[in-house]
Amino acid sequence: MEGIKDKVIVFAGAGGIADGTAKFLGAGGAKIVVGDIVKENAERCVKIAKDAGGDGVAAVLDISNADQVKSLIDLAIDKYGKINGLFNVAANIQPEEVAKDTNPVDIDLAVWQRNIDINLTGYMLTSKYAIPHILEAGGGSIVNTISDAVYAGMPDKLTYSVTKAGIGALTRNIAARYGKQGIRCNAVSPGLVLTEAGLQNSGHLVEMVLQMMPAPRVGKPEDMGSMVSFLLSDLTEWITGQTICVDGGAVMRT
Repeated sequence: MEGIKDKVIVFAGAGGIADGTAKFLGAGGAKIVVGDIVKENAERCVKIAKDAGGDGVAAVLDISNADQVKSLIDLAIDKYGKINGLFNVAANIQPEEVAKDTNPVDIDLAVWQRNIDINLTGYMLTSKYAIPHILEAGGGSIVNTISDAVYAGMPDKLTYSVTKAGIGALTRNIAARYGKQGIRCNAVSPGLVLTEAGLQNSGHLVEMVLQMMPAPRVGKPEDMGSMVSFLLSDLTEWITGQTICVDGGAVMRT
């Protein structure tokens, strides 16, 4: 992909979508700095970028911890001397945690707060510490990850939906505040995205989702990776403040 060579992109979060993005950024000659709560996931993401032709470094990151977020940003500056972009993709989606995220009557307040700390405050923290460096680099791009859950209306996953909606507002705030200074900020809203392993173990879910959308298949990490990389590149200098649904048409918005 054009427009990403030698750019330094910080990833807050690893996993399937991050891996798909690393593949495109690496092939374009970018350098990535990846933080994740599981270091092995961050290291795998960096390896994908390196194998594709880029470079990178991995670190442990609890996105809800301000000191760890600042350390990740400092690592990018120490390693590469600049930051051109930020990709926020972390979320509290461990199955045992998702099961606790119920509804306003039943949810434990500690569960509510923990999800807000990770899913929403974490994105604010990465932006807080990365934006000054992106400004020093002359501008750049921030891409946040929300979810189609924002639009669907769900009887459960209360905090997940609320925090993802909040990220949309954060995205527009950053776009409005820093646009004149050269920072673009957009969000991507994934539909059902599965790795090959996930696809093999989710037959009933896939069948159900396919009945509700026009696309003939569910998403792959590369579907998200191509869009995120596009938004991080110089090819999208006139796109900001937008949420782009990458979901096979599951949600059709004007």
